[in-house]
Amino acid sequence: MTMQPTPQPDGRLGDAADLPTRAATAASIAAAHAEAVDRDGRFPEEAVAAFRSQRLLGAAVPIALGGEGASVRMLAEVAYVLGRACASSAMIFAMHQTKVACLIRHGRGEPWLDGLLRRIADEQLLMASSTTEGQGGGNVRSSSAAIESDGEGVTLERAATVISYGAQADGVVTVARRSAEAGASDQVLCVFLREDYSLERLSGWETLGMRGTCSSGFRLKARGLPQQVLAARYGDIHNQTMTPVSHLLWSSAWAGIAASAVDRAQAFTRTAMRGAGGVAPPGALHYARAVSSLKQARALITQALDTFEGADGDPAALAGLDVQTALTMLKVEVSELAVATVSSALRANGLAGYRQDGDFSVGRALRDILSAPIMIHNDRIVANLATATLMSPVAASLSA
Repeated sequence: MTMQPTPQPDGRLGDAADLPTRAATAASIAAAHAEAVDRDGRFPEEAVAAFRSQRLLGAAVPIALGGEGASVRMLAEVAYVLGRACASSAMIFAMHQTKVACLIRHGRGEPWLDGLLRRIADEQLLMASSTTEGQGGGNVRSSSAAIESDGEGVTLERAATVISYGAQADGVVTVARRSAEAGASDQVLCVFLREDYSLERLSGWETLGMRGTCSSGFRLKARGLPQQVLAARYGDIHNQTMTPVSHLLWSSAWAGIAASAVDRAQAFTRTAMRGAGGVAPPGALHYARAVSSLKQARALITQALDTFEGADGDPAALAGLDVQTALTMLKVEVSELAVATVSSALRANGLAGYRQDGDFSVGRALRDILSAPIMIHNDRIVANLATATLMSPVAASLSA
């Protein structure tokens, strides 16, 4: 039976202070169904139902709008806990919270968007993300489809390469060209609710891992009010919120997946040593490497959270090259470290880790974590960053 969150003195259900307890409850439910979600390639409906019952989906919505005002650091902790339980559930949580963060930080104060945020907190709506389309792949700074206005409303039709959990979401946050006359990089962020759009499936989602995210391709046809297009510049949304928050939450989820593999490597190593009179098994060296790389990933995330919080509230600081580099490269570095961690755990466990059955298997974690470097390809990220830094002087000293 799913635990119900404790009513607060003001009548609200849930409070940011007890978020870890509620996250642990949701994680236990996600873990119980993770194997079936992976095996059947199905949406983790039990986990998402737990997100709703534990009031996790609206946790970041400001208190004034009915939410709990949870910080990005709190959300990162939740993503880590969920990653240890079910990779797909963790990534769904991370993607949803990234979109909610964009609406909060760049749409708050607009009546329609404030109303939507209230609904997300009250009804625990699940918001999907649609930022890639056509042949553009993971280039989120270029759009083909354009918003069109007829004076009374706006319409959008776009062929999305993937819309993660698009068929199961209550709404979608998507990017488009500002108008039919706008250039590919002149973009806006817009949000549509389930009643505003239709989806035509264009491709399936038969993948090695992250199978439960159900990231099929769809043709999205939407019509809404002009107020559903955010007035803020998409470049600002992307740099100040979408990139840093997504990289922080994705990285936390990946670190959680890696931690689950280290758990199994530790259990195997301990069991093997007990059976051998205290003699370490041949793979013990790889267990140590797994522990080390996981610690590095966790340290990078903590450092990046400090950087983000230190610059937050100051658009100029968030746009600074040093901050942007740190938050952009976080995704690259943690994704590689997470893959290394799980690979080391596999080698520590040997055949017991390679098997799909048994308490020491790390097969599912390995298949899931292999998505990390190619979910917006690391090579694309590094190439874009290299271009951005070409005109920046190289530091002349350690303190510069």
